[in-house]
Amino acid sequence: MNASAQPYVPFGPGDELPVVKDLLRRAILSEREKRSPRELERAAHDFAQVVGDLAQVRGAGTVAAYAARAAEPGTNPLLERLGRRGTRVLLPMLGSGLQRQWAWLTSTDELELRAPGRPPEPPGPGLPADALMQADAVVVPALAVDTAGRRLGHGGGWYDRVLEHVRPGVSIIAMVFAEEVYDADELPLPIEPHDRPVQAVVTTAGLRELRAPV
Repeated sequence: MNASAQPYVPFGPGDELPVVKDLLRRAILSEREKRSPRELERAAHDFAQVVGDLAQVRGAGTVAAYAARAAEPGTNPLLERLGRRGTRVLLPMLGSGLQRQWAWLTSTDELELRAPGRPPEPPGPGLPADALMQADAVVVPALAVDTAGRRLGHGGGWYDRVLEHVRPGVSIIAMVFAEEVYDADELPLPIEPHDRPVQAVVTTAGLRELRAPV
């Protein structure tokens, strides 16, 4: 997609970044909802092929991933591929009081949608947030990523807080549709001090390593 056609909310010094980010989230979600179930299913299998073939993922004993929401890049084919390979998979889970937890994937058939707007979750038992230290590769959701590694999430800062437990040297890889990769020089994504960058982004076309934000 041409950069000028990408949803974008210009911002500058003094702007309220949470408001800017929320407006941009809504615009991107609106575009995502235009995809048909058939398109989403095809993309999910393409993502499974691309992510599953990454060197970081092929060599990983444990992968932290996520169960996708309805309009996100689908992850079930990827989770099933990792399971067949014998890879242990950690998935996010919200504990009591919205505690940040993880749980081991046993089967995609056991994933359960426990509340509207939340992603499907494994049955548990829940593991503490620092269980993420076991991951040899981390695949995270995003609404958009720019070429400097800035990631726009769904809001709430869940991943920005939990990613502090990623071991040094382990890449954090975001998964988005191709048009959700933004040129950081032309359309930089708005970030706040607590936002954590990602080192790479995956689309159905492949992996792109990202430069560190300045």
